[in-house]
Amino acid sequence: MACSTSTGELHDCVYAPFGEFLRGLRARGLDGVRLCVSDAHAGLKQAIAQVLGCGWQRCTVHFLRDMLGHVARAQQPLVSGAIRGIFTAASAAEAQQRLAQVADQLRLHAPKVARLLEDAEADLLAFYAFPSEHWSKLRSTNPLERVNREIGRRSDVVGIFPNDAALLRLAGMLLLEQNDEWLVGRRYLSETSMTLVLVTPDPASNPHQEVPQLSTT
Repeated sequence: MACSTSTGELHDCVYAPFGEFLRGLRARGLDGVRLCVSDAHAGLKQAIAQVLGCGWQRCTVHFLRDMLGHVARAQQPLVSGAIRGIFTAASAAEAQQRLAQVADQLRLHAPKVARLLEDAEADLLAFYAFPSEHWSKLRSTNPLERVNREIGRRSDVVGIFPNDAALLRLAGMLLLEQNDEWLVGRRYLSETSMTLVLVTPDPASNPHQEVPQLSTT
């Protein structure tokens, strides 16, 4: 687990802060990444692809929130239930079938949602390539969101920090506590299920080479 500070708002096209953060993790020994889970922030996606070169899982919770913004309030319960049901499928094949059925159901009354759902299929269902014990942890960023909320809550108690180092000390302490809990008290991913991942080569991953960033000039 790691954290860094940033000033200002990170707009959707911003790449540099995320690339710098991920390169810092690589320099500290991060290796063998198989999957990154995040929202669809374009700058973050670009950094993941170029620096880590691993698979990407779009957070299903963020996706659902986005989709509810494209339908009337009266339609939201139906759309929410239909999309949530996709991610409880017992296999990738079943999830793909459910997604196709939901898209067909929504095409008449929510065509934009149906199109976005079909376009995002591979990114939304990437977690099915991993052991089923991992699915609930990989399909969304909810576990990390809870950690972030706790950091925010404790930061609000302090109010004003004298410098970045003071903020990092507080956040780092909370992350260490959470890491210890996941390792000892309530293990985040079991050793048995992790073994299933580690013994399988990942031909798409090249952790030692960063993909060059394309020039826009």
